[in-house]
Amino acid sequence: MSETVKFAWGPAGATGVGSMPGGDARETARMVTGEVGGFPFLAELPARGPGADMVGRSAGMLVDVYAHLEPSGWRISDRPGRDTKRAQSWLREDLDALEEFTQGYEGPLKVQATGPWTLAAALETRNGEAALRDPGACRDLAGSLAEGLRNHLADVRRRVPGAQVVLQLDEPSITAVLTGQVKTASGYRTYRAVDRAIVESTLRDVLAVNGDGPTAVHSCAPDVPIALLRRAGAAAVSLDFGLLTERQDDAVGEAVEDGMALLAGVVPGNGADTGALSDPAGSVGGVRTLWRRLGLDPGSLAESVVITPACGLAGASPAYARAALAHCVRGARSLSSDPE
Repeated sequence: MSETVKFAWGPAGATGVGSMPGGDARETARMVTGEVGGFPFLAELPARGPGADMVGRSAGMLVDVYAHLEPSGWRISDRPGRDTKRAQSWLREDLDALEEFTQGYEGPLKVQATGPWTLAAALETRNGEAALRDPGACRDLAGSLAEGLRNHLADVRRRVPGAQVVLQLDEPSITAVLTGQVKTASGYRTYRAVDRAIVESTLRDVLAVNGDGPTAVHSCAPDVPIALLRRAGAAAVSLDFGLLTERQDDAVGEAVEDGMALLAGVVPGNGADTGALSDPAGSVGGVRTLWRRLGLDPGSLAESVVITPACGLAGASPAYARAALAHCVRGARSLSSDPE
């Protein structure tokens, strides 16, 4: 992996996870590019309704696979319907807004999509069960997602030609998929755990659509399988830093030493009190402690870590979301300064 790919965002990086509050695409793009202008991202606005949510947006990207909304959730369809078209329309609106506020921009730009395993756990087949139940359906879904992401990334690069696009796959269900904890439609049973080698190879294939560009996998669930993500080729892992445990130390240390970046979610995503965001250096103190505990090179800290909210900001107020992103930037800068 080249140095350019590893550190596309440069030292003292900060960005958002993906989702933001409200429903105004232009105002959100203005906020994102204003607060994290060194590492902006294509925001998601789930408050607008179906198709703007994480699963609906990615379902709208699929090629030759379609989905519509049922009371139980998103279900695979034979043909595109109004739900698919709505999802595609929301995405175009978000891209138009981002393009407007990134004129002349050169640097890293992050886009997010639901990963193949979380998508397989969320999308229902015609019988109402998750696609996760059917290995063939999982393969078809991953292939369709990969093709859709190729098209999406090409569109982003056309709209923002100076961007180095960072692809983030959102996989909050990946641990449940690996451990057989995804519930069936009845809620009384769980689907069989998927073999780790299959999970890894599928992720590798989907991440590969970004070519030589940087990639990340995000999960704000406990027990993120860091070693598996590293083997699958992710250049970075994005997680809720507060959920890391000392038993994951070896995996974190090996990943960082192997050149993997850590998108550390240290700022609460669902807060309401902007006054709580008063100590940027304190917010990243746990990251410094981890570095010392692992015996990692202090000089690599600001380069290897990007500061983010713990998870998406969709549930926060716009004022808090703006303050949280600004706090992430200040926290990241403090990693470059002397801790004393």
